[in-house]
Amino acid sequence: MEKPAGDSKVSCGSWIRKPDNINWVILGKSHPAKLEIFSFENDTVSLSPSPLAIHEFEESEGDPVTIAVHPSGDDVVCSTSNGACKMLFLYGRETNLKLSAKDIPPLQDVGEQKCLAFSVDGSKLAAGGVDGHLRILEWPSQRVILDEASAHKSFRDMDFSLDSAFLASTSTDGIARIWSMEDAVPLTSLTRNPDEKIELCRFSKDGTKPFLFCAVQKGDKAVTSVYDISTWNKIGYKRLLKKPASIMSVSLDGKYLALGSKDGDVSVVEVKKMEISHYSKRLHLGTNIATLDFCPNQRVMLATSKEWGATVTKLSVPADWKEWQIYVLLLGLFLASAVIFYIFFRNSDSFWNFPDVRYQPIISKSDLIPDPQFSDDDPFGQLDL
Repeated sequence: MEKPAGDSKVSCGSWIRKPDNINWVILGKSHPAKLEIFSFENDTVSLSPSPLAIHEFEESEGDPVTIAVHPSGDDVVCSTSNGACKMLFLYGRETNLKLSAKDIPPLQDVGEQKCLAFSVDGSKLAAGGVDGHLRILEWPSQRVILDEASAHKSFRDMDFSLDSAFLASTSTDGIARIWSMEDAVPLTSLTRNPDEKIELCRFSKDGTKPFLFCAVQKGDKAVTSVYDISTWNKIGYKRLLKKPASIMSVSLDGKYLALGSKDGDVSVVEVKKMEISHYSKRLHLGTNIATLDFCPNQRVMLATSKEWGATVTKLSVPADWKEWQIYVLLLGLFLASAVIFYIFFRNSDSFWNFPDVRYQPIISKSDLIPDPQFSDDDPFGQLDL
């Protein structure tokens, strides 16, 4: 586990995936308000001691609230407490990285945006405000394709489906809605019992299980409910964290689901079995976990809180097969098959019961007993017409 140094309070963060398995971390900090990008060292599972790049906000813009990183890793959108939304471009090499900030006109002076999310294909950006206003922009043109002023009482969470066809959103009053991206309209609201509040939502991402996971407060119990996205009906629930959740995340390959609690615990669940694979107790002791994000290509988790800053933690889950390991396995299977084939080939005569020509007795024509029905002049014998 690694915690970057610095006096500023960390308010949000996210991974930035770059080519060649390079990963960076961007952190939003307050007092003073700024964004910092750190490199991630795979060998030591730690962040660089000093940032690669810094963007400082003006005092009138307020502090960073939430961050969304485009799937390409080139664009970052950050909302601030004073209602501004900035788009930042990353350019230059790691040794001389620069951030260039630009306003997003449809998201200027619209109030504080609690939620920001890019679609998986990168073609849309959704913004949910504290005032319950939902805006969905086409990206990168920034054309508004959905503008719903009364989408919720106040936004709590949102997530795009793997095919970018749906957006799920939750409200502070416990309501969850599904939005169709094809028609840019609300599709349905998730069913819930009177004593249930749907607080967080994440779509499955493995491409085989079309589910929506929701963190639900059911009376005094915290459960994770699962909805079938073909019908939007609830198919079951399970207690995975056993305490109120503040944040939810799904790994990029969809194998793991993570829940962060309001008192600093983190539970990581294997989706296939819906069983806990890793549990970090008191990771951010006694404080609300604000960010929980899986590293794009490592079993490492980024977590942030205002009290404890940012931490990166290596998960104690089974190691994934590396590409070279798969090739070694295939080569081993090929060699084993070749050896078995050679053994069968060497013993093929006895195996197939074929006599070996080298050891067959020579039979002369005189040794054959002629059939009186056939003669040399009539090789086919007498035909019955």
